[in-house]
Amino acid sequence: MNVTRRQTLAIGLGAAAAAALPFGAMAATEDDIAAFTGGAEVGEGGITLTAPEIAENGNTVPIEVNAPGATAIVVLAAGNPNPGVVTFNFGPLAASQSASTRIRLAGTQDVIAIAKMADGSFVQASQSVKVTIGGCGG
Repeated sequence: MNVTRRQTLAIGLGAAAAAALPFGAMAATEDDIAAFTGGAEVGEGGITLTAPEIAENGNTVPIEVNAPGATAIVVLAAGNPNPGVVTFNFGPLAASQSASTRIRLAGTQDVIAIAKMADGSFVQASQSVKVTIGGCGG
């Protein structure tokens, strides 16, 4: 089999584009975090994210977030084509600052939850979820 210079160049460009795709997803996640926090420093603790370690179906992955004293919680899926999954807003009459839902994951990836606390600070928690079949985008 003879490979021409053009074919070699096309293969190389395709490999470079494929290698750059995960970096684009992480950049989109960082942009979403910056949009939610306004560029503020994000700390640890004060928020609990519960998600399964292994999800048998990426189309319905159950998650739960709990952040006592939060005014808003955003959930991001770093490996999805659109990382922003959901934002929960809590008013002053909210009984608790927790929520649960089912999300869709494109594949094995990190799920990130960031809470805006009543004092204006931000805290985050993350969990890696291994998706065995299905999911959005493939």
